[in-house]
Amino acid sequence: MTYIVATHNAHKLKELSRILLPLGIQAITDREYGCVLPEVEETGTTFEENAYLKAASACKETGLPAIADDSGLCVDALDGAPGVYSARFAGEGASDEEKIEKLLRELRGLPRDHRTARFVSCICCVFPNGETLTVRGTCEGLIADAPHGNGGFGYDPVFLVGEKTFAELTPAEKDAVSHRGRALRAFSERLQEYLKSHE
Repeated sequence: MTYIVATHNAHKLKELSRILLPLGIQAITDREYGCVLPEVEETGTTFEENAYLKAASACKETGLPAIADDSGLCVDALDGAPGVYSARFAGEGASDEEKIEKLLRELRGLPRDHRTARFVSCICCVFPNGETLTVRGTCEGLIADAPHGNGGFGYDPVFLVGEKTFAELTPAEKDAVSHRGRALRAFSERLQEYLKSHE
């Protein structure tokens, strides 16, 4: 069974493949399928809406079940920002370092207990018959005063879980607590139920 993953993010593809393989599902990209998926305008106001838009477009283009993830960082002191705009927080094409710099500027001077935040990941799977599965995973944490660690990507170097940032955790440690790890585990359960009910 082959599912198309609507992402060009190698990290996300790797994480999804790890979950899907034991279910007998091969996760492939559009290029592996032999096409180039059109860019989807993420006009949704929630992670769920944007994940659905990307998965629905990929399913329509290929005729395969399609999986998409939309995720981001929600900071309480910024009223939930950057949220669905996490990738574009410092402007189109900004580097991870530039996004982190902007975030730390906005939070400068705030004490630790006012730096609460959470990472959110929503995964949506759209099937050719029009049915959908959507799950959400979250991870609560704090925004550090400065980046720490060399692992991960995006905002990982400033997202503290306990005394370590995501960028200081091993991939296995991060998977165990991360928003995407939780969303993927929930998705795996829901997908197994769905496949059983359609045998």
